[in-house]
Amino acid sequence: MIRVDESGDARRMPPHGNHFRHSQGHPPAGPHSLRPPVDPHAVNSTVPDTVANARNILEFNGVDTVSAAPNAVGTLMNPDGPTAAARVLLAACQNLVRPALRAVPITEGAIRIGAAVIDGLAELRPQPRGVDREQVTLKDIRLEILRPSGASRALRHGAVLYMHGGGFAVCGLATHRPIAAALARRTGLPVVNVDYRQLPDRRIPESVDDCLTAYRWLLSHGTDPKRIVFAGDSAGGYLSFATALRAVEAGLPAPAGIVGLSPLLDLDYTAKRDYMNATRDPYIPLSALAAVVRMGAEENGHLDPDLSPVNMPLAAMPPVLMIAAEDEILRYDCELMSERLNAAGVPNALEIWRGQVHAFMAIMPNLPEGRAALARVTRFVRECLADSERSKSA
Repeated sequence: MIRVDESGDARRMPPHGNHFRHSQGHPPAGPHSLRPPVDPHAVNSTVPDTVANARNILEFNGVDTVSAAPNAVGTLMNPDGPTAAARVLLAACQNLVRPALRAVPITEGAIRIGAAVIDGLAELRPQPRGVDREQVTLKDIRLEILRPSGASRALRHGAVLYMHGGGFAVCGLATHRPIAAALARRTGLPVVNVDYRQLPDRRIPESVDDCLTAYRWLLSHGTDPKRIVFAGDSAGGYLSFATALRAVEAGLPAPAGIVGLSPLLDLDYTAKRDYMNATRDPYIPLSALAAVVRMGAEENGHLDPDLSPVNMPLAAMPPVLMIAAEDEILRYDCELMSERLNAAGVPNALEIWRGQVHAFMAIMPNLPEGRAALARVTRFVRECLADSERSKSA
């Protein structure tokens, strides 16, 4: 087992306990549960296969991250559980946020009111320090570029394209400025935060269109795709994968890597009804997820399976890092995506965090666990870019 400190370093500890419900060969329930059966060698490929040069990206500079039992999907990062600060966030979500999401119907009016309230509260927070901000207005969307203060890094040197979460309905540049700023400071790269159009005015495929527009804009400004990493939390995690898939489909190069922070990757909410976390997620009720998909993706009650990244051809995808909370419902999506990436031969890592809530590192990036998780993301981003340099010199 490993312990992770705030620098993101992992230290080997003796394995103990049944850290995953299915770590002894009992897969989680659900229609997609561990299909096909997990091969121990395939599980270990969620951390890198050092034979293939591309998989070195997931070695995190030699830090050993393998700790899961042979049949488990993912690596438990903090076996000792949450810090006191994280327990406060957990309690707030359990006692306030989840009950509110269960009680309030997700309608067009509720979305507009909720979005206005959330954006207003976000503007009251102190602005992140240590970054310079630049606003870019395109035809239908806005971008905000955050650079470390005093840094003159041009976009051609590389960038993180960040897609914020919020259920395709709420949140935006202001709510996710802290995590975008944290990534800019840590990576030393410009972070391009995308203010894509959302529900109820635009549906999910149109949000993907906007993120693809942002990627095209980056490419048009001379940014080498081998030095671009897509990242996003929750719905933004969906957009990170969906945009990469759409780019490849359109004949554009794939980015150098993808980071999914508690990503939504399977829009089929019915597949999650029997999953072990369907009732114990401290933040997101399944009913809220279902309402968003009905509004944003279904047509006459039918969901096109090709809208879910887990169902698409994945072989052309770059290396992937996914981070999820142990008890969140979207851990299901991450486990399923990890298995399908393995089957497609795509290097990927799934890190599971105990005692955290959905998208904890985006909600409060200054939590000890948030800082540690973002340190892991930073290492991944740097290795993605370093791999592009190795490829050039080979």
